[in-house]
Amino acid sequence: MIKAGIIGATGYAGGELVRLLMGHKDVEIKWYGSRSYIGQEYASVYQNFFERIEDKCLDDNIEELADAVDVIFTATPQGFLASHIKEEMLEKAKVIDLSADFRIKDVKVYEEWYQIQHKAPELIGEAVYGLPEINREAIRKARLIANPGCYPTCSTLSIYPLLKEGMIDPSTIIIDAKSGTSGAGRGAKVDNLYCEVNENIKAYGVATHRHTPEIEEQLALAAGEKVMLNFTPHLVPMNRGILITAYASLKKQVSDEEVRAAYDNYYGKETFVRVLKPDVCPQTKWVEGSNFVDVNFKIDRRTNRIIMMGAMDNLVKGAAGQAIQNMNLLFGLPETEGLLLMPMFP
Repeated sequence: MIKAGIIGATGYAGGELVRLLMGHKDVEIKWYGSRSYIGQEYASVYQNFFERIEDKCLDDNIEELADAVDVIFTATPQGFLASHIKEEMLEKAKVIDLSADFRIKDVKVYEEWYQIQHKAPELIGEAVYGLPEINREAIRKARLIANPGCYPTCSTLSIYPLLKEGMIDPSTIIIDAKSGTSGAGRGAKVDNLYCEVNENIKAYGVATHRHTPEIEEQLALAAGEKVMLNFTPHLVPMNRGILITAYASLKKQVSDEEVRAAYDNYYGKETFVRVLKPDVCPQTKWVEGSNFVDVNFKIDRRTNRIIMMGAMDNLVKGAAGQAIQNMNLLFGLPETEGLLLMPMFP
């Protein structure tokens, strides 16, 4: 059995890690770390685990944790892992970080967008960006995984094949994104109160959202050149789910069959990326509670642009599910182990 520890186990992503790992036949959770609930029964924080988990919450002592487990998940705010990680920890346990601390390779870009000093820049080069559909072989050999953000996961997977095949102009990409409120975390914030969110939709982080440089960096790797894009996220009144609608100008005339062949070339053998049938637009309800990403496209002949669409669950493929997918690769397990949950409907 793989011994796992979670720092930040009482946030939404941490709770989802617990839920999914409870159904993983090769994993035993040894540490439910939570600075806010030390000594409190974990099931009293999340009552859905009543009579299923008897453990109490422990602290966030990652050094002690590294001696007790094989893999550490850090579902923590930006800056936590970079401030606490040490080389000797990585010699004892694999680390999968759900924050942005090691996603962006340029430390200056990270510090500019996140407004904090990076405390472990020497490890940025070693960290592997944990998007299995693109970096699978590098993930298998890693000690430190930078689990991608939710918006970047859906955006990158929706756009990647067409950039990789040189079908679209990288300078023309616009991404319209919408997310459920769980993406903002479990902390009490006025903007997330029921009366603020219900019957409302709003843009936020316009031209300033922190996921922008992460998306640009990953798409630049696909395009082989610098990518600068517009990314506008919106908050919608639902618990979970992300919908991406991205736009770009085509570099040349292409047929629907050529575009579909590009998607099938990259995702035809992927379990968790589903290329939908022609004219079927992705919906968040079709992926809720699952590790699947549904993608599709529509060519607008009138404007010579293409619309690329993607939908996924922000807490599963956008956080905890992808982290477990990465863990499976790290430990030589079937990549789908513990993750073949069918989406919930309705």
